[in-house]
Amino acid sequence: MKTRTWTPRAAYDLGRTLGVLARGPGDPAFRPGPDGSVWRASRTPEGPGTLHVTEQGGSIHAEAWGPGADRLLETLPALLGAEDAPEAFTPRHRLLHEAHRRHPGLRLARTGLVLESLIPSVLEQKVTSDEAYRAWRLLLQQHGEPAPGPAPRMRVMPSARDWAMIPSWDWHKAGVDGKRSATIVRAARVAARLEEAAAMDDEQASRRLQAVPGIGPWTAAETLQRSNGSPDAVTVGDLHLPKIIGYALAGTRDTDDEAMLELLSPYEGQRHRACRLILLTGARPPRRAPRFSVNDIRAL
Repeated sequence: MKTRTWTPRAAYDLGRTLGVLARGPGDPAFRPGPDGSVWRASRTPEGPGTLHVTEQGGSIHAEAWGPGADRLLETLPALLGAEDAPEAFTPRHRLLHEAHRRHPGLRLARTGLVLESLIPSVLEQKVTSDEAYRAWRLLLQQHGEPAPGPAPRMRVMPSARDWAMIPSWDWHKAGVDGKRSATIVRAARVAARLEEAAAMDDEQASRRLQAVPGIGPWTAAETLQRSNGSPDAVTVGDLHLPKIIGYALAGTRDTDDEAMLELLSPYEGQRHRACRLILLTGARPPRRAPRFSVNDIRAL
């Protein structure tokens, strides 16, 4: 076991900062601890590693295990948001001003690992979150490897080569259709080129990712928000996000991507942060009609 301590320069929220990296409540590579700590299993260029981070007296204490331990500790500040600049955000709506005030400890995490964020984002294309989380969980359980250190039942995702070797029947058992599995295989075969996107600006990185057939703006943005800690990568093409943003900022409920981007234009350079803060407020457009209870349906 190796350790490192990092002290944030201002208010800090460990759970909200790293929580975006979890892929569902049963993610084998991410586990929140009962004490507010976070366990995370990653595949670094040096190999698998497990990271345990906990807040102690205003500082973040980290422990790491495995061949990837040195890399995980070296990149710990970036992961925790040390390179993020929340002070660059200027709220221009009352809702965002209040959200920014209520969540001063939110930072945008930067993993520096592209494939780790890309593959679960591909799994989430055009399916429900529950379906995508189930696929990620089953694939890691069957094709990943045990996480190093004292983290029972945690798994490190497969290597790029192993992703490319998963047989078609295992994709099928995990509920992953041929289009998504083919996209993951293509990405795994050029993994080294994709990992270079972690050091690029948003525009270059997005182009690099979208050069792989099957990866579009939605997947690229979801990836860069995590791998690069991008404060501006907006998730376009999402079924729900435009409606949430439209309702929160303009009181409308049928906002499309174009209108969403127009509403977010005052936050150019910080549009992803604006979206994160809006989602934290819980603002949602009301349903068009009241939901029926089970007894109501039986009475029809």
